[in-house]
Amino acid sequence: QVQLVESGGGLVQPGGSLRLSCAASGDIFSLYDMGWYRQAPGKQRDLVAVISNSGSTNYEESVKGRFTISRDNAKNTVNLQMNSLKPEDTAVYYCNARRTGFLAAIMSNYWGQGTQVTVSS
Repeated sequence: QVQLVESGGGLVQPGGSLRLSCAASGDIFSLYDMGWYRQAPGKQRDLVAVISNSGSTNYEESVKGRFTISRDNAKNTVNLQMNSLKPEDTAVYYCNARRTGFLAAIMSNYWGQGTQVTVSS
């Protein structure tokens, strides 16, 4: 069982920056791929960025060059640095942990409660 707690959300003006953090506990952190997802009102939950247990990353096209995902296995944390924020980035951002491997991922997939990011003038 994994517990995930997000922090760092808030209100920011367009062009501004925020850094989201996710603290994980309850299992061996290095066994998990970690990701950030977001969900705007009335929209589906979409992948923003993912980082594997080995450190490889992947980003949704609209955030490439603006967002950076990172992890610190020693501290059991994953972060999302968000720069050049746009109003369309407004959403609840969720931290996700998924065990590597097909069956393991199916059986072990965890979500935080989310943190609100609002980009507005």
